Amino acid sequence: MKVEGANAAEFRDERALDAVDLAAEARLDEKAVLAAYSRWAPIYDWVFGRVFDAGRRLAVEIINRRQGRLLEVGVGTGLTLPRYKPHLKVTGIDLSPDMLSVARRRVEDGKIETVEALHQMDATRLTFPDASFDTVAVMYTITVVPHPDAVMAEIERVTKPGGEAIFASHFASESGWRKAIEHALTPFTKKLGWRPDFPIERILGRPGFELVEKKRLGLFGIFTVAVLRRKAD
Repeated sequence: MKVEGANAAEFRDERALDAVDLAAEARLDEKAVLAAYSRWAPIYDWVFGRVFDAGRRLAVEIINRRQGRLLEVGVGTGLTLPRYKPHLKVTGIDLSPDMLSVARRRVEDGKIETVEALHQMDATRLTFPDASFDTVAVMYTITVVPHPDAVMAEIERVTKPGGEAIFASHFASESGWRKAIEHALTPFTKKLGWRPDFPIERILGRPGFELVEKKRLGLFGIFTVAVLRRKAD
């Protein structure tokens, strides 16, 4: 769109204001996530460890068949870290320092040698070079981040061509009683720290990925594990 003269200045000012508003919204969202997971960190393993285990178990089984460098986005308290096979080289990131503190204790106490590094990092601005990882694991994280499309773009960027991104999460139901519950929970998204109504199409629509496998599991098929392969550039 081309805007000229005085209107162009107004247009630039409006765009600048929009950018400020979006930045403020992002900060508020990030604060909500950090606050939620600061509350969850001390009890996360006890509350969610078993509930989410079916998805983690299948995702780890798939990951352990692969080779090379693994990035876990949203590593949280590090529940999966002891489960990775020793041939993998694991890096984990998380936005929450409270969750990472638990993960670091788990690595230290368990003497987990597969873990190369754990970083506090925003998944929308990964500091790794392009095509850094053979595998990227995203477990119960994509519905948590404030800007999932930006996170997907970064996951796509750091995954090697031919590499795979493995997602485990709850995704929105298309109909039925689950959809009604998700709709009822949606107003409490900031308190929960995750989106109950997140559609799986937001991860399946990335141009740089192709779907390899998708499986529903857990009670009533409430969770999904999806495997995406990075296309060659």
